[in-house]
Amino acid sequence: SLNIFASFSSELFVIFACCVYDEKYFLVLAFSVSEALSMFMQAELDLEKGLEMRKRVLSGILASEETYLSHLEALLLPMKPLKAAATTSQPVLTVQQIETIFFKVPELYEIHKEFYDSLLPRVQQWSHHQRVGDLFQKQASQLGVYRAFVDNYKLAVETAEKCCQANTQFAEISESLKVRSTKECKDLTAKYSLETLLYKPVDRVTRSTLVLHDLLKHTPSSHPDYPLLQDALRISQNFLSSINEESTPRRQSMTVKKGENRQLLKDSFMVELVEGARKLRHVFLFTDLLLCAKLKKQIGGKSQQYDSKWYIPLSDLNFQTAEESEPLPIPQAPDEELDAIKIKISSLRSEIQRERRANKGSKVMERLKKKLSEQESLLLLNSPNMPLRVHNRNGKSYVFLISSDYERAEWKEVIREQQKKCFKTFSLTSMELQMLTNSCLKLQTVHQLPLTVNKDEDESTGLYGFLNVIVHSASGLKQSLNLYCTLEVDSFSIFVNKAKTRVYRYTTEPKWNEEFEIELEGSQTLRLLCYEKSYNKAKMNKEDGESTDRIMGKGQIALDPQMLQGKDWQRTVIPMNGIEVKISMKFTSREFSLKRMPPRKPMGVFGVNISTVTKREHSKVPYIVRQCLEEIERRGMEEVGIYRVSGVATDIQALKTAFDTNNKDVSVMMSEMDVNAIAGTLKLYFRELPEPLFTDELYPNFAGGIALSDSVAKESCMLNLLLSLPEPNLVTFLFLLDHLKRIAEKESVNKMSLHNLATVFGPTLLRPAEKDSKIPTNPTQPITMGDSWSLEVMSQVQVLLYFLQLETIPTPDSKRQSILFSTEV
Repeated sequence: SLNIFASFSSELFVIFACCVYDEKYFLVLAFSVSEALSMFMQAELDLEKGLEMRKRVLSGILASEETYLSHLEALLLPMKPLKAAATTSQPVLTVQQIETIFFKVPELYEIHKEFYDSLLPRVQQWSHHQRVGDLFQKQASQLGVYRAFVDNYKLAVETAEKCCQANTQFAEISESLKVRSTKECKDLTAKYSLETLLYKPVDRVTRSTLVLHDLLKHTPSSHPDYPLLQDALRISQNFLSSINEESTPRRQSMTVKKGENRQLLKDSFMVELVEGARKLRHVFLFTDLLLCAKLKKQIGGKSQQYDSKWYIPLSDLNFQTAEESEPLPIPQAPDEELDAIKIKISSLRSEIQRERRANKGSKVMERLKKKLSEQESLLLLNSPNMPLRVHNRNGKSYVFLISSDYERAEWKEVIREQQKKCFKTFSLTSMELQMLTNSCLKLQTVHQLPLTVNKDEDESTGLYGFLNVIVHSASGLKQSLNLYCTLEVDSFSIFVNKAKTRVYRYTTEPKWNEEFEIELEGSQTLRLLCYEKSYNKAKMNKEDGESTDRIMGKGQIALDPQMLQGKDWQRTVIPMNGIEVKISMKFTSREFSLKRMPPRKPMGVFGVNISTVTKREHSKVPYIVRQCLEEIERRGMEEVGIYRVSGVATDIQALKTAFDTNNKDVSVMMSEMDVNAIAGTLKLYFRELPEPLFTDELYPNFAGGIALSDSVAKESCMLNLLLSLPEPNLVTFLFLLDHLKRIAEKESVNKMSLHNLATVFGPTLLRPAEKDSKIPTNPTQPITMGDSWSLEVMSQVQVLLYFLQLETIPTPDSKRQSILFSTEV
């Protein structure tokens, strides 16, 4: 047994082994034991980290429980005086009304108070053997109280509304219930409406399974808590599934005249283009109309209010085509401005993290969060550029700007499906419109902008690194079509198209089996769209600047760090409108994917120092760089998203092997491959250099130089640094620089500006070896990994952008001559 061997000292083990085995078998056994011990120690370390994370999850649960208890206390606070007044000659409410409105609230408070009081000392006296599963199991067994509350919820809200209308004193009480401050927010006081607080238990029970999921993830299966938590999760899931379908419609519907039921189908924050200006709106799609509203600013502690901007009955709504309208000029913020906003966002996130760790006053935290909210709102307002037009039959058109083809298709799909059920046109009186707008506060499902400032402290800020995706095949098609798929991922809450498969011609079961490598920057969702390719130019009526190709299906999947943490491929199926697309995913975190490896032996070109390659080839610029740029300039200058859209990974690997083995047919291979694969091969070459093109030694100086505020000093510093590069590095960079400028000249067609190119190539050309890649920070005020990465990447982008924007680079004649005229290049 390895455990027995591990218990011996090394001397005793050697003697024992030599007595039993000959030398050959002893060496094998000794190595196995050593390896087992190493594995055992690593497993112990992983277990230690997991158990430490378990404490953090429990600390988050305690904080959440404290906030929830404060909400329940605020509900109970008016109940006692109302009950006391009910027995007087001038009651505010009757005893029956009080019991209906506050039904089961005292019982819920007692359940959670007991849970909090029991959990707190266990977390405070924490050890990895501490048990908490019994508390969660007991809490799950009391979900019957929630069942009674949920069953009574609709009646409670209706009773409260009637009482508010009949009694002004109760209306005043119900609009401004004070919630006590928690430990996290000592200096803040908050006011909530009675209806908002009554919904808290309904919302709470829908989150119960999420809490248990998180805790189970970080509880070893051998821990005594594990079976108890599993049992609690089972009870919670069964309970949730039984009430989920009942509770949601209650909040999302309202009664209109003639007893008809108007239900909210979908709502979202969107950007509207109004007379050439971008405006942030909240759009509500009801079963019979589309309403566009503006969220008013809160003044003097008043509750939120919506102001109606316009509405269109669904029976009168059309999606206007480009042929029916004039070309639409869309004001766009320069990429540099958006980049500057992202830098501010990353910096503010870092400050918030430092404040949170330092446990400073909540006023500082709230001020930082307010600034973060302003910057993120600004980014959300200025980022989307994809138009979605809606047209009223009366002649009025409205334009929304969105960032994703997926989102545009989703809105059109839901509206068109609902239009099949709507035939009558109508108009609302001003009173009816006001009532509808007021109801939006109660009915909305999206309460805040989809930004990081709204996320809980322990929520994931997304994945950073590389996601390899294999798009295998699709099934469920009813007829033979020409099909391809695109992949989108989010970054800073904005979705971007990252990859596209080849068109699989005329089939009901396309089998692409294409792999893509997608860089993630805080991404949380992968979206996949399946298109039918249109080859008939006579029928290419582009709608709102959309692709002429028809979307056949769309689906998305959350990028769960727990699911993707292993090294193995994760295979899954994405369902989309009757079609199923099979994909596999494998994630490599930036700690591993961005680690430059030591130089290989001087064979091949990938992973070999650039000076070694150029010396061997007797050239100024590596052959691989020259060949790739030549092919891209021959047929890729007008390719939309060149260098940004991912190429097929298998094609890239095939080209890598061909260049490494000096395959004479590499030119033929390149001519037959998709141009995005060639662009991907070039990027991979620079990424796998043992040292970046700008060198490890000079990288800190480039990062410092770009931060200089004086333009003259900056130019002097940056040019001197550039000319300090080793000659192969400098000549190769200038060769690439000229090419990228020519790409940007075709921006109107390929959509690749200088800034877009800098974003793609900046980290590739500048990212240093891991030991040099950290931003210097105060050890007492660490920056989170995601924010550190964002700030560093943006610095690298700015360095490359600086050189791209220079009209000329005054290099010594000898080096410029070698680039322009040398046959060796």
